[in-house]
Amino acid sequence: MKRFLFAIAVLFAVPAQAATIQNIDLGKNAEVWFTEDHTVPIVAFSIALPAGSAYDPAGKAGLAAFAGAMMDEGAGPLDSKGFHQALGDKAIGFSARVDRDYLVISISTLKENAPEALHLLQLALTHPHFDAEPLARVRTQIVQSLQQDEAEPPRVSSRVFMRAFFGGHAYAHPTNGEIATISSITAADLRGFARTHWVSHGLKVAVAGDITAPVLQKLLGTTFTPVSNHVPPPLPPVGRLGQPGVHVIPLAVPQPTATFGLPGIMRNDPDFIPGYVANYILGGGGFSSRLTDEIRVKRGLTYGVSTSLSSMNRASIWVGSVATRADAIRQTVQVVKDTMQTFADTGPTQAELDDAKTYLTGSFPLAFASNSGTAAQLGAFQRQNLDIGYVTRRNGLIQAVTLADVKRVSKRLFDPARLTVVIGGSPADNRPQRPERPLPPGAPVPPARPAQGQRALANAPPPRSLEKPLAGPVTTPAPTPGTP
Repeated sequence: MKRFLFAIAVLFAVPAQAATIQNIDLGKNAEVWFTEDHTVPIVAFSIALPAGSAYDPAGKAGLAAFAGAMMDEGAGPLDSKGFHQALGDKAIGFSARVDRDYLVISISTLKENAPEALHLLQLALTHPHFDAEPLARVRTQIVQSLQQDEAEPPRVSSRVFMRAFFGGHAYAHPTNGEIATISSITAADLRGFARTHWVSHGLKVAVAGDITAPVLQKLLGTTFTPVSNHVPPPLPPVGRLGQPGVHVIPLAVPQPTATFGLPGIMRNDPDFIPGYVANYILGGGGFSSRLTDEIRVKRGLTYGVSTSLSSMNRASIWVGSVATRADAIRQTVQVVKDTMQTFADTGPTQAELDDAKTYLTGSFPLAFASNSGTAAQLGAFQRQNLDIGYVTRRNGLIQAVTLADVKRVSKRLFDPARLTVVIGGSPADNRPQRPERPLPPGAPVPPARPAQGQRALANAPPPRSLEKPLAGPVTTPAPTPGTP
């Protein structure tokens, strides 16, 4: 039934916008994609700047995210209250979030208010305030969120996983930083970061809605001409990825979470699309996936397990997570490995491949069901450095994937011997442990905190390795927004 519904979706939700994407000329250092749609009087923008967390200076992890959170807290002649009131008076949706490569700003507004919305954006980019009161308030909010994360096994395991996986690279530290680093960030730090990274060089803009190309070109030119064209330094290459083995971060919780991953496939690699299909079949397809069938359906070990294949500008990662009882976490990790090995050895069945392609192509048009969805989808493709014609080719590329393609890529990708696993929580069994080994400098372990209804350890011991010591100095990246 689910596949039938998505086949119907292809008929009734075909993205007309996808066939009419235009380039808007904003100079050689900016990229603008636009799709015109006059169905409703709304315009949506997705704007990406080279200001992600990978650009955080040493000792200032979380600076990019902190700055992004301050973007609507006062600019130009408007203080924090005035800026929010200006947005509210015109019903302008305005948000900013940071991933590892980019600051992504999302704006949704009535057509008539688009000039005011982009004027406010221009003020935020060129004359941000970083005043004391909102700075202290936002800092407190970030710190409280980080404190809460310390009690949540999924957050703990994913943070430590990223440190283990990326070692000393800038992708390793948490996007939102650490309590100590956020506490040390000053208004001068925020101003300096905005000055050097809230820039038009490398700008990526996706627009969808009730506006014409000439009007949009003029509006964007007015908005971004005053923005600095400073060129941020390139991110360094990523070295060896992963610390194979199973590593434990002890927490007094009844249900540990395991975050696991492997080096992925870069977005410009011809094997990415077959790898994306393979991931869906193995772990990305919810109840349709092999891992769900093996871990939940056959053994009842978890409510859910999921995986994703995500690419950043400098690296790609296949990553997943699963939570289960403390006395079943090792068994669950072993089932993950065994299922990966079987899949690498034999690949999927033809029925699994056909089912995956039906879903992945049938669900794709739903991403274009609104102007905001269209802008977000196009923006995701821009950030993956795809060309403007990719949208119309995408389903054809997936349909062209053969069983031989998936089998070949699965052998390349899913090697359990290379799997890095971090368990947030203490396994409950009597298996002998190797001596405890602390993480190296630069990889702090979150202190144990009380889980709901549980008593925290007085002092969290260093992480213990179940198989191999953690040899290098981690948040699971959210799947890349949009559908590959």
